[in-house]
Amino acid sequence: MDDLLYARLLQEQFNRELEFKDLTKKEDHEHRSGTRVTRNNVQVSEIDDYDYRNDVSPVDPSLELSDPNPDILTLFLQFNKRFFWGRLSSIEVKWSPRMTSCAGICVYEGRGGLCSVRLSLPLLKLRPRKDLVETLLHEMIHAYLFITDNDRDHDGHGPNFKSHMHRINKATGANISIYHNFHDEVESYQQHWWRCDGPCQNRRPYFGYVKRSMNRAPSPRDFWWAEHQMTCGGKYTKIKEPESYRQKKKEKEGQQAKMVESKI
Repeated sequence: MDDLLYARLLQEQFNRELEFKDLTKKEDHEHRSGTRVTRNNVQVSEIDDYDYRNDVSPVDPSLELSDPNPDILTLFLQFNKRFFWGRLSSIEVKWSPRMTSCAGICVYEGRGGLCSVRLSLPLLKLRPRKDLVETLLHEMIHAYLFITDNDRDHDGHGPNFKSHMHRINKATGANISIYHNFHDEVESYQQHWWRCDGPCQNRRPYFGYVKRSMNRAPSPRDFWWAEHQMTCGGKYTKIKEPESYRQKKKEKEGQQAKMVESKI
């Protein structure tokens, strides 16, 4: 390894260790002085407080080589104890093999308060390990706010969310952000295209295009359909689809034709 690069890595590690110490210095003082510390109305003394000052950052560059494809359940359990005080033990985490519109989502199901964190396998398998870690932590913040505050807003990134986001970023050197849509990867899966022949083809930002990862034409099932009918009224025509899809379609049509001939 180049001496300059190695020196920079050592300096980054040293800086992170200083940040860890600064982050916990105030709480350590409060513990020693007997001050009652609370997080989301949960007293620190009532939960297993995790000391992460000497741990390697989960986004340390060296992990891209030593552990490029970590097990998400293992990460989840580590982060739950390390950053969320063990409050997420009832949360499910799993890969979603078909989700291609976003990298991750926190789903709240049923009246019983079931909560599931789902990560996009198609999108994140194309990204560095760091993006997986930051996406998982992003969704775990949503899950934590749901568990502690019953916050069910999937798109809510208010003061409480940002407070936890900044706290974890400061502790780890991560760059958890409000949004984590990977536009290039999302677009690579959107191989079914339609375009409207009405006035909306001249309007920003979509210029009449609808791009999807599945062969589902625009229809009244789309939440924006009624508004489109009122403001444009044009007709959507399919203009692009995957080559493999065309081939499968031809093969299916050929098989159906043979079946008809055999019946005759």
